[in-house]
Amino acid sequence: MGSISATKTSAIQDIFSRDKVVIGVIHCEAFPGAPKYNGKAFSSIVERALRDAENYIAGGVHGLIVENHGDIPFSKPEDIGPETAAFMAVITDNIRQRFSVPLGINVLANAAIPALATALAGGADFVRVNQWANAYIANEGFVEGAAAKALRYRNQLQASHIRVFADSHVKHGSHAIVADRSVAELTRDVEFFEADAVIATGQRTGDSATLSEIDDIRSATSLPLLVGSGVTPDNVATILGRTQGVIVASALKEGGVWWNPVERERVVNFMAAARPALEA
Repeated sequence: MGSISATKTSAIQDIFSRDKVVIGVIHCEAFPGAPKYNGKAFSSIVERALRDAENYIAGGVHGLIVENHGDIPFSKPEDIGPETAAFMAVITDNIRQRFSVPLGINVLANAAIPALATALAGGADFVRVNQWANAYIANEGFVEGAAAKALRYRNQLQASHIRVFADSHVKHGSHAIVADRSVAELTRDVEFFEADAVIATGQRTGDSATLSEIDDIRSATSLPLLVGSGVTPDNVATILGRTQGVIVASALKEGGVWWNPVERERVVNFMAAARPALEA
């Protein structure tokens, strides 16, 4: 069961003009209104994001995802205020004006509609949506697939150029609701609901998807496949041999800790480890 649309072109080729990619994640600091916000000037939050972007790009990554990871604990989509999209759009626009790389947006938790608004306002090329089809129990509670509302909203915005990268069997939660269905079946649902690329993850931030899960997802879809968690210099070549890309953050941060700044030397070393697979 594939997409019911006309045959898709590769979102990776269309956005990045290459077959395989490394995408770095900018974990924005807590925004005003979030529990961990400490009164810092928003301009300082923007500058931190720009420094991370500069270190990623100078190290050789092919694109970036902007994410509100500092807003822990994350709200469910219906509880996210308009300020989050506004802050993220400003940061995204600042990055876009300074650096010429493809950009993505991920608004946590599972906020596809704010992500699309942010992407259009900030000039991003794609959004990441963690639960696109079906449902699961996350840290935030019961989270439903966003596809139906999000695709209608994207059409209202006339923003079909903004592509959707969707997780299959997303991390940080329980899939007991759909436990009678295989990862392959869940992946086919993601494609059927018009995603443009599929992301495999581990159980939590920093954990890698297993090779068997990557292979299960790969066998179930013709869409580009990326791994979105737990990629390191030690496993990146193997993973890129099976996929079209990786999304990485923790391994490229100071001390390997996600909330720390991006360390340029780590990015350079990571890209050196990835290069043979990228050029194969």
